[in-house]
Amino acid sequence: MAIAMGAKRSGQISLILGALLLVGALLVGLAYGARPGLLMIVGALLGVSLYHAAFGFTAAWRVFISERRGRGLRAQMVMLAIAVLLFFPALGAGTLWGEDVTGFVSPIGVSVVFGAFLFGIGMQLGGGCASGTLFTAGGGNARMMITLLFFIVGSVIGSAHFSWWMALPAFQPVSLVQTFGAGGGIAVSLALFAAIAAFTVLMEKRRHGQLEEAPRFDLHDHRWLTGPWPLLLGAVALALLNFVTLALAGRPWGITSAFALWGAKGYELLGGDVSAWGYWQAPGNAAALRASVWSDITTVMNVGIILGAMIAATLAGRFAPSFRIPLRSLVAAVVGGLLLGYGARLAFGCNIGAYFSGIASGSLHGWVWLVAGFAGNMVGVRLRPFFFSDGPSQPARVKGS
Repeated sequence: MAIAMGAKRSGQISLILGALLLVGALLVGLAYGARPGLLMIVGALLGVSLYHAAFGFTAAWRVFISERRGRGLRAQMVMLAIAVLLFFPALGAGTLWGEDVTGFVSPIGVSVVFGAFLFGIGMQLGGGCASGTLFTAGGGNARMMITLLFFIVGSVIGSAHFSWWMALPAFQPVSLVQTFGAGGGIAVSLALFAAIAAFTVLMEKRRHGQLEEAPRFDLHDHRWLTGPWPLLLGAVALALLNFVTLALAGRPWGITSAFALWGAKGYELLGGDVSAWGYWQAPGNAAALRASVWSDITTVMNVGIILGAMIAATLAGRFAPSFRIPLRSLVAAVVGGLLLGYGARLAFGCNIGAYFSGIASGSLHGWVWLVAGFAGNMVGVRLRPFFFSDGPSQPARVKGS
């Protein structure tokens, strides 16, 4: 049943959710240290930014594939450009404000290409990427809660098969920061971002004759809390908050490792045992499996994202979940979620951990993920009409799902 809220009630619920967030962050901080508590707040800010800017990867790629509208893709290039300008000097030095920092730099092999391709298909069937699934579920999208559930299931299955995939051919990790230095890596990255942005402009003008006009945004209209925000504001916010994550956590923003952890702990509650699986024998993963889920930084950030999106949705007066999900759409959510979870484990991450944070880390693996993931999206866009009556098109404003 839909929940229609007036402005007063929305404000009250937002205050309750905000208090819950602060209490949660305080409890996590007291139990596991100040930084995890602060990272829950950072996660909430990410959730607010994602929701108010409707900053999605899935819809941005779908709109470009089907309609050649590139505004969303160009916003992603701005986000990545800001990120590398911030990340590369710190990663080159190995420290940030006196603390050790490392990037997400992963091998490049069969598992990455296949996993990212599957993830790309899952994005279009599931209706969102990793960040999109979290913020739209937090914003009240009941269908995305189904996608999230099977995202978790797919992650566990992927962790069960992880050792087999890791035995397949792969190249050693390649870091642009180490190969070219921080300055050289920035120059190479910015050139690639500019080339992609220029390509989207060329394709959009060829199809439509002119670029899509972005909705006007008045800086003085006081919509910072209620939204919507322009895409470029979302791009800047995500890049800055990822850098804050690097400073606090010592590594960039990631999402899907927590899904595998949640699923593994759930499976063990049902009597299963994942400790013999290769993925869970890695020291860091084994330690996370033994510890409380609340000690996991990715978990507390994900919870923050969900709460932040809920706060943003209530402030906007748009928290109105509906549980009427057509059967074909439900099937797509299940299949898409499984592909998202499985693909993310094979590819060392998702659109955030592998694509956004991978490229921000200077990892060549992130660029390979982008190409393979985009190819998967092209297949997923062609499959969407079998599951959705609205086809592949999206309204002019790019949305998260």
